Amino acid sequence: MSLGTVRMLGTGTSHGVPMIGCHCDVCRSADPRDRRSRASIYIALSDGTRLLVDTTPDLRTQALTYGIERVDAILFTHCHADHVMGLDEVRRFNVLQGAAVPCYGDGPTMAELRRTFAYVFDAADEGGGIPKISLNPVEGPFTVGAQTIVPVPVLHGRRLILGYRVGAFAYLTDCSAIPDESWPLLEGLDTLVIDALRHRPHRSHFTVAGALAAVARLAPRRALLTHICHDLAHEATGAALPPGVELAYDGLTLDI
Repeated sequence: MSLGTVRMLGTGTSHGVPMIGCHCDVCRSADPRDRRSRASIYIALSDGTRLLVDTTPDLRTQALTYGIERVDAILFTHCHADHVMGLDEVRRFNVLQGAAVPCYGDGPTMAELRRTFAYVFDAADEGGGIPKISLNPVEGPFTVGAQTIVPVPVLHGRRLILGYRVGAFAYLTDCSAIPDESWPLLEGLDTLVIDALRHRPHRSHFTVAGALAAVARLAPRRALLTHICHDLAHEATGAALPPGVELAYDGLTLDI
C-alpha cells in the first residue's frame, strides 16, 4: 500500500543552478533537469497530511510551479540560509488554512530560527504580516497526523543536523557522514534521497562516490542523489551511475 508521494521541489546546492555570473556548460544547459532550485521536498501522505521539508529562498516559486496550497507541518534539517530563508512565505499557507503551521527540528535549529526571525516572535511588532508558526524541538520520533516521523542525525561537516525517515523513505540532504548510531535508523529502506554535491571533495557534503558508498551499505531499492552543484550535468552523470541510483531533478515525483 502506498504511503503517498514525494515531490522534489529543489535539488540544487546553496547557489542553485545556474549560478549567478557563471557561463559553464551546465549553467548554460538547455536540459531542464540541469536547472536546480534550492534543496527541498514536499511529502503528500495518503491520509491527506502535507509535509514540507525546509523553507528555501525559492519556496514561493516552488509552490507556484508545483501547485502547493497546503502545508500541515514543516520539518527543518538545519538553519543554513538555503534551507530557511523562505520562511516568510508561510504567511500564505496561514491564510489558506486559517491556522499556524507547526515546525519541527532539533533544538539548535529551533533556537536559530527564533534568533534569525526574531520579528515573528515579537508581540510588539505590528509592521506587516508575519508567519504564524510554532517551534517544536525534537529528539526522537514524533507524529504528524497519523504518521510517525523519525529524525535521523547526520553530519554536515562538523555539525550534527537532521535527515528524516517516513515509512520506508528517507531524505538526507546536506550530509557528509552518517554517524554509527544513525545507520540502524536507515535499515530496510525502499527509497533513499541523499546528498551528492559533486565529484571533488567537500568538507561538508558527500561526493558522488561517498553517496554511492552509503547507498551500497544501505541497499535501498531506489536511490536518488540531490543537493547537486553545477559540476554535474544531469544526463552525463546519470549515465555513469550504477543500477538503482539516479540523479534527482526539480519536479520529480516519487511514490513511497
